Amino acid sequence: MSQQEITIPTSYITTLLEVVAARGYDTARLLEEAGITPEELEDRRYFSALRYGNLYRRAIAVMHDEWFGMLSGGSIPHGSFRLLSLLMVHARTLRQALLRAWDFGLVCRGFQVSVKLEEEGDRARVRLAPLHRNNREEIEAMILAAQPVMLRTTLAVWQRHWSWLIGSELKTDRTFFTFPRPGQHWEMAQFTTGELVFDAGFNGFEFPASYLDFPVVQTEESLEDFLRLAPYGLIINIESGQSTQARVKVLLNQYLGDSALCADKVAERLNMSVTTLRRHLQGEGTSFQRLKDECRMEAALHFLACSDISNREIAERLGFDEVSVFFRAFKKWTGVTPGQYRAAEPVSASGH
Repeated sequence: MSQQEITIPTSYITTLLEVVAARGYDTARLLEEAGITPEELEDRRYFSALRYGNLYRRAIAVMHDEWFGMLSGGSIPHGSFRLLSLLMVHARTLRQALLRAWDFGLVCRGFQVSVKLEEEGDRARVRLAPLHRNNREEIEAMILAAQPVMLRTTLAVWQRHWSWLIGSELKTDRTFFTFPRPGQHWEMAQFTTGELVFDAGFNGFEFPASYLDFPVVQTEESLEDFLRLAPYGLIINIESGQSTQARVKVLLNQYLGDSALCADKVAERLNMSVTTLRRHLQGEGTSFQRLKDECRMEAALHFLACSDISNREIAERLGFDEVSVFFRAFKKWTGVTPGQYRAAEPVSASGH
């Protein structure tokens, strides 16, 4: 099945490798372990988001730090992001979810920095702040000394995470950074904001306080699909000039199990009519249904490689009403049944 691959700027990879090298790990070895050759990165502005995701996961594993590339103050144990997200999806509103994120940082080993919520009238402000009083000055100095790309990525990932929680883009009015305006173009972890403010007194952003009353719409079930895309699903900006089909695939991947995510709703998220969406996709040689099938197939291949996820559970996660419908669709996509695919492929212990 031919498909338009979602891409990210190659600078994401070079920045990631710089951080890996600073930690004392062999970057050539990391690339080899991720199946990427140095030649593939030469003179190429964009690179496969999926392969970048595999590289990022490998870096997280060898660095023993699930927050690798983002500002935390320490090494975060594997599984922490899942536990944090579980805590937040059971919050009633975004406000409660943000307060829980701060509380989680207080008890999770490794965190020295988190996001602190402040409210003033109809404005909400979130800033990176030390979690503990006993080393506040030391951590504040560490935040000020952090690389601009790390600060930007950290804020972007939080913003994307919260947008996913409420099922709507959390658009910030102003984003603040303590460092001076960069002298060269920087595109790591782009995100939507009304205004960028440099040489500010803190790192964070402001947005209408009304967002805090938005209900959390995600569940434990939708969380599993969300985690399947982490981390690269959190740093891809669907407004960043990708083709229409790539932007559609980002949305479909983020809400894969939602059978109600039809062409009309996707068009609305992309600020266009469904007629315009279909015309753009047709011009790119594809269709909404074809892209949906591609996303489902890619997810199915991932889940079938995990021994602890049943075929029925996979069908439910992919939004199929009946497991038999999933079986017929998978055979149409690949030419084999899910059972035949599993018999031919090595499996891992878990899909988390």
